[in-house]
Amino acid sequence: MNIHKKYIEKHQKRFLEELFDLLRIPSVSADPAYANEVIRTAQAVKEQLEKVGCDSVEICETDGYPIVYGEKIIDSKLPTILVYGHYDVQPADPLELWDNDPFEPIIKTTDIHPEGAIFARGSCDDKGQMFMHIKAFELLQQTSGLPCNVKFMIEGEEEVGSENLEVFVKKNKEKLANDVILISDTGMLSNTQPSITTGLRGLSYMEVEVTGPNRDLHSGLYGGAVANPINILTQMIASLHDQHNHITIPGFYDKVEELSKAKREEMAKAPFSLEAYKNALNIEAVYGEKGYSTNERKSIRPSLDVNGIWGGYMGEGSKTVIASKAYAKISMRLVPNQNWKEISRLFAEHFTSIAPAGVTVKVTEHHGGEAYVTPTDGIEYQAASKAYEDAFEIKPIPVRDGGSIPIVALFEESLGSKTILMGFGLDSDAIHSPNEHYGVFNFLKGIETIPLFYQNFTQLFLEKNR
Repeated sequence: MNIHKKYIEKHQKRFLEELFDLLRIPSVSADPAYANEVIRTAQAVKEQLEKVGCDSVEICETDGYPIVYGEKIIDSKLPTILVYGHYDVQPADPLELWDNDPFEPIIKTTDIHPEGAIFARGSCDDKGQMFMHIKAFELLQQTSGLPCNVKFMIEGEEEVGSENLEVFVKKNKEKLANDVILISDTGMLSNTQPSITTGLRGLSYMEVEVTGPNRDLHSGLYGGAVANPINILTQMIASLHDQHNHITIPGFYDKVEELSKAKREEMAKAPFSLEAYKNALNIEAVYGEKGYSTNERKSIRPSLDVNGIWGGYMGEGSKTVIASKAYAKISMRLVPNQNWKEISRLFAEHFTSIAPAGVTVKVTEHHGGEAYVTPTDGIEYQAASKAYEDAFEIKPIPVRDGGSIPIVALFEESLGSKTILMGFGLDSDAIHSPNEHYGVFNFLKGIETIPLFYQNFTQLFLEKNR
């Protein structure tokens, strides 16, 4: 057993206890009721960075929640790795579907995680994965030493669009200067077959409001004679897809990147069981755009989904009304070449245009970001690939992910550096859902693998720049 593995084994219990302390703080950025808790989490992250040996740590105020910045610069001739993560989490609702208090973490064994999984909101997305980097930094400090310079930028608004992080990055280019950005906010294929995320979808997140009469009406007196905003909203939403599940917004596909047959065939080599996928979700059939596989539909093709819909009476019992208003939140996942601002505009124009007489429509743009593709021929990817191969004893597979980290494209635009996405979560970890969890194996394996990336990248960087 090498010195790194010995250190992890010796301090495993403490690592988990420290993570549990972080998970107990309900840092829900979307709900103002948790504002103090979000700020308290930023302070906790600052204390952790100080504890593991960063020379300079500060809480950087923004117009929203603060950004925690820390660094250790050991030699200007060595490369600098900028670690990005987020300390905010999704709301835990619906609480009744959790098997435990979402902010009181517990470890339970599962079929996929026989050694145990940490069940708590944020355990995988992203506190557990972000905290791996802090512990990996500690490991190097206490064993073989840092091979390079390291900067940390941990934000508190990722789950609500990172609007203030964009301002921070643009104002602090010199402070954030780096040779590569390292993020663990994605996943891998399995615990026996690691993968590296080489692409992320973009995002456009919208809210719509349909208004009919000036007040809620008695559905007996007015039913059939007055436009019902809820009926109309559902019809409008249904029209956004055709019979082949193709999105009907004019111009939506005009700039969509079409992958070659060769690239699609290469993607299809990644291990995937459709039956296992359906069984894990308890569904009888898959769904999606005609002409594409399940993996393609959730990675290289755009999508449009309703994330929430409401209006009218939703309390106990009955109340026969025609609601004055109806609402929905709609997200669109985008692929390379689709500009999220342009797609937001096309959506707003189309949705407004299809409203029938008798109602008015308001469309609000919330947030979004561009898609991102990481090249597989750079030293960033090579360093990550070797790190996974050494830790897992099998070469990782490059895959495109269906999720979005809107800030990644901005990083390259503003800082001029590539991002490598080294995720350790699994699709089954239920992020954004009740009973979110993160394998103990995955947490500890991340702490083992990240230092290998530091060492590999430093070596390749120095060789390249001789």
